[in-house]
Amino acid sequence: MKLATYKDGSRDGQLVVVSRDLGQAHYASGIANRLQQVLDDWNYLSPQLQDLYNALNSGHARHAFPFDPRQCMAPLPRAYQWVGSVAYGSHAELVYPATEASGVAGGSADPLLYQGASDALAGPCDAIACASEELGVDFEAQLAVVSSDLPAGCPADRALEGIRLVMLANAVSLRALSPAEQARGFGLVGSKPATAFSPVAVTPDELGEAWTKGRLQLTLHSTWNGRKVGLCDAGADMTHPFGKLLAHLCRTRPVRAGSIVGSGAVSNQGVTTKGGTDWPKGYNCIAEKRAMETLQDGKPSTDYLRWGDTIRIEMKGRDGHSIFGAIEQEVVAPAGRDA
Repeated sequence: MKLATYKDGSRDGQLVVVSRDLGQAHYASGIANRLQQVLDDWNYLSPQLQDLYNALNSGHARHAFPFDPRQCMAPLPRAYQWVGSVAYGSHAELVYPATEASGVAGGSADPLLYQGASDALAGPCDAIACASEELGVDFEAQLAVVSSDLPAGCPADRALEGIRLVMLANAVSLRALSPAEQARGFGLVGSKPATAFSPVAVTPDELGEAWTKGRLQLTLHSTWNGRKVGLCDAGADMTHPFGKLLAHLCRTRPVRAGSIVGSGAVSNQGVTTKGGTDWPKGYNCIAEKRAMETLQDGKPSTDYLRWGDTIRIEMKGRDGHSIFGAIEQEVVAPAGRDA
């Protein structure tokens, strides 16, 4: 099934069920008001939501209305935790070549995770407010999953079974700030503003055969100012699948239902040619593009995002239809300041 959270003036919004084609929606208030309620009591509430989802898809839901992604908050507007990762070895090779992170490319035993801010997660059409264009504003198109309760020491196969929902995410980074934070060795804070999520979150069964052992074998589309810049296969080069990421997260502590784990920028290996290395599938963050340019030309030539720039992130199924809806964001100057 597909679930979303509509704006209602509160911090947590109102849970809605969305049809498979993203055309219709229905408030779930007769079952649950908030998505976190469902995650806390999944075995009892999710079958009721599934019945409403089936009625919506068959045209028998009595109070359905047209679905509008512009009315969506993040599926979980605030979560118990949001954890980012570097699950793609090619991304680590390009963006972190001189650090231990580059070991991800070789399938190092331990995934790389960081604890992000989860108290105010952004909706799919929320603006990216940035105080200065000199902060190196970068998009980072990725996948994310929402977990059930997982015990400390949970193995990867069991953690995989505990994935309740799958989403898209744009984990915005301020690249001018991150090197200093990383050098201090105590995590990312100022360089990681609010992460945005797709209009809908979907249960893994909706993904069919494309969902394979914690990897999603579909193409992630990234569009910058109307120009397609990334068409990367989300499954092909994922070094650490989601089951392994979750298992690492709960290695020494339990994980509560509603925890979100992101994959990091979806990335594919380049193709070696006579002229060097080419990345025909593009990129899902500007830092990768700049790294490619440095390898090929000795220095980067692509700037980071500017005020007025737009980013669109979407994934389509094998039938060509959007699965999660699109993240569509614009970079804006602070309120009261002209861009």
